[in-house]
Amino acid sequence: MPVPQTPPPLADEVTLARYPFLPQASDWIRNMAVRHGIDLNELLEGPWMEQARQRARIRLIDSVQSKEGVQVVGGDIHTEEGRLIEAFSFYYARLVMCASEDERLIARWAQAEAARAEQLLIQDAANLPSVARTYLTEVEETTGRAASSSATSGMNMRQLRQTSSSEWRVGLADFIEICPKITGSRWRLPNVDVEKGWVKLHGERQYASSAKLARLLRERIKAGIEAEALEKMAEVTTDLAVRLAEPVGMVRNLMANKASEAIALVGAEESDWPPCMQKIIADLAGGVNVNHFGRLFLASMSATLALPEESCVNFFRGAPDFSEATTSYQVQHVYQHEYTPAGCGKLKVNHNCPVLPGDNRTCDQPWMDHPLKYIRATQRWKRLTDRSDAPSSTPKSEEKETTSTDEA
Repeated sequence: MPVPQTPPPLADEVTLARYPFLPQASDWIRNMAVRHGIDLNELLEGPWMEQARQRARIRLIDSVQSKEGVQVVGGDIHTEEGRLIEAFSFYYARLVMCASEDERLIARWAQAEAARAEQLLIQDAANLPSVARTYLTEVEETTGRAASSSATSGMNMRQLRQTSSSEWRVGLADFIEICPKITGSRWRLPNVDVEKGWVKLHGERQYASSAKLARLLRERIKAGIEAEALEKMAEVTTDLAVRLAEPVGMVRNLMANKASEAIALVGAEESDWPPCMQKIIADLAGGVNVNHFGRLFLASMSATLALPEESCVNFFRGAPDFSEATTSYQVQHVYQHEYTPAGCGKLKVNHNCPVLPGDNRTCDQPWMDHPLKYIRATQRWKRLTDRSDAPSSTPKSEEKETTSTDEA
């Protein structure tokens, strides 16, 4: 279902600066540019917009390095100057992404900006309704589920207010379109409360109804930011690309550095893989119905090790419920969102660690708390073993060349 063609009016400048990607913000930013004489040259190189460019660089760095997305902390948007910096920093960052002509970078940046918006909306009860109606065709705030008299008899007034707090519901069509992009059983249609074409977003102890709505909005916001950037990418001229070469290069270098951190992992051989990963692969091949946590772990490990998506999908072919289309979609989702593999503690809790004390010398080490550490330790041990064996098996005339190859 498409987003509403006519978004609700939104005139508060603080809100527009906080969410500069909103369609309602376009005219406001354009008017500010005219009022303050901000043209393309000023935005790219002018001294007045230097602070906006600095803030934009922070947004871009966060989009690459921070798993939580662009940090919420920004300028003081309750001042005219602060609103200018925040709004135009978003526009400058978008220009840089468009000039990169890299769809993968654009998607990553859009994801980071949307994650920032989600964090803000969770705390922004005043503007959540307007933003929600900007991106959802059907959305309503309703009264929360009332607790029974026996359940409320021992509650104080604060607890009673929390029990009767408002909840949100969204149209079934909107929910069906968005929910496949979100992981977790609570977002599967059979597990939600549907009534007369509405999906009720019931509040949970640690997941409020408004936070669930913000999570849905995050997907629509990401799609909107990404689509607009891809559209404007075609408008980038050669001259503009040259003028933005420095910040584009910065972002590309950040991505290259992040990738280089995983080079050793990418080169991991199958014998380097941790026992938990090998056991899950063996179970799936044998037709064992591995639980959801184990499957997510396998997919995230495969992505971290830079295994081809097709190879990851093949791991699941022996599963009793295997579906080519569903598995391919889910694996692609994990790869795109760069999920971090779970640590040893969570694997044990979710019954995905096959190692008992004394079974594996490496796993018994007190510092071993993550499967990626297992791979690094195994690779390091192999390198040390190879170096210790090299002098006895390598002629002196070849020793220098061999050593340089190993170090490379």
